[in-house]
Amino acid sequence: MPFTPYHFGPSAFLGLAFRKWLDLPVFVLANVIVDIEVLFLHRWPFHRYTHTLLIGAAVGIAWGTLAYLLKPLWNRIMKTIRLPYQTSLLKMIISGMLGACFHVIVDSIYHGDIKIFWPASAKPLFNLINRTQVKSICIGLLIAAIALYISILIRSVKRKKANQNQMEVTK
Repeated sequence: MPFTPYHFGPSAFLGLAFRKWLDLPVFVLANVIVDIEVLFLHRWPFHRYTHTLLIGAAVGIAWGTLAYLLKPLWNRIMKTIRLPYQTSLLKMIISGMLGACFHVIVDSIYHGDIKIFWPASAKPLFNLINRTQVKSICIGLLIAAIALYISILIRSVKRKKANQNQMEVTK
């Protein structure tokens, strides 16, 4: 992607949809961590090592491990956005690895300089679909993520009201 914000749509949608198995903040931010390499490279090719499945996965594992140290911060953030949050070190490591690999896969469709299976030079996903389609899918998934988040909040409020009503009946 030319700009990392495109990654927020797909990663937020998948993170929300699979939040039982994925650590949402770790998964979403792993999709951003990979692009740190691009910020510091100012010559072609821009996407080198972290934009490979091998090193991307290692970066994701490192991120998941580091994120575990920030668990109190994630608890506060998730409480602020009103999403239930239960995690573990293993869940965070897996989420970091999968998030980074997901970023690499999406970028490998979009950018011709990514060697997803480095050290091999194969680029099997490049131009699988065109750039406009990739952007449209990412924006569509951002809209879907927002809708999913709203539906999760609505269900949570309904569940909370039902529990309060049940407690009142049992009194």
